[in-house]
Amino acid sequence: MTAVAARNAAEISQRGRLRHVGIRQCTEGIIEWSLWGLTMLSVLTTVAIIAVLVWESTGFFTMAGHDDVTVWSFLTGTTWSPLLGAEPAFGILPLVTGTLLVTAIAGAFAIPVGLLTAVYLSEYASPSTRGWLKSALEILAGVPTVVYGFFALTFITPYLLQPLSESFGTYNAMGAGIAVGIMILPIVCSLSEDSLRAVPQSLRDGAYALGSTKFDVTAKVVVPAGLSGVIAAFLLALTRAIGETMIVALAAGGLAQLTANPSQQVQTMTAYMVQIFLGDAPANGIEYRSSYAVAMTLFALTFAMTWAGAIVLKRYREEYE
Repeated sequence: MTAVAARNAAEISQRGRLRHVGIRQCTEGIIEWSLWGLTMLSVLTTVAIIAVLVWESTGFFTMAGHDDVTVWSFLTGTTWSPLLGAEPAFGILPLVTGTLLVTAIAGAFAIPVGLLTAVYLSEYASPSTRGWLKSALEILAGVPTVVYGFFALTFITPYLLQPLSESFGTYNAMGAGIAVGIMILPIVCSLSEDSLRAVPQSLRDGAYALGSTKFDVTAKVVVPAGLSGVIAAFLLALTRAIGETMIVALAAGGLAQLTANPSQQVQTMTAYMVQIFLGDAPANGIEYRSSYAVAMTLFALTFAMTWAGAIVLKRYREEYE
């Protein structure tokens, strides 16, 4: 009886192990397929967005009664007035230059300030100072963009810019650009600091052993070693600035003009789309459809910057063991 009982117990244990293995394999299969499905969902969402933009943009260029609107005239035209007069003009260059002007101003403010702040937090600040400064930057990142727009209208322009020059009106590219720069400052600072802190301590110790000062170590060792991450932070912040909507819609103005003067008001691509979808144009009219062509141009611009960022990361990435 003892041998039979032992054999039965072994069989039961074997069946239990097989059942456990089967359940585990089934669970792993469900997890794998779930992850695959979620991955494909993100891919299909991207494909759907591109398909909608291409379809609607094609409808804009082939719309009956507007055969003069071609891809070439759209991309090279210098007049954008889809809602004015009997002969609307659809040259996107004023919107592109307005977008790039605001982005350039934002980058000129946020990139040096953010990088220097990141260097201070990474190399000079004490742990307690780094803690409360990081907290302040996180609060800054959580401010709604519409608040930055009102800040540009009620403080930056009247109290900082207009006392410098009478050429600054209520709406101008400089005020909007500075506000966008403040908005992207936490992105530049946080990502750059993470990249600098990821540099191995052995590189710093080696430079100190050669008699280098703290500034020499920071400028000639740490920053070059973390350059790929710093450049990635710059490109991500600039891409975010290009796609910003509420700040430019409130503070940059609504006049689409081909200018490089930061004291003039400009209209960006995102601000034009806001204007259209507020009801200023009839649904399914050519003005309405033009917003999709503008969105497609904006998508192509941000995609090009993202692709360039990937190339830069691949070219300058540093790997440490």
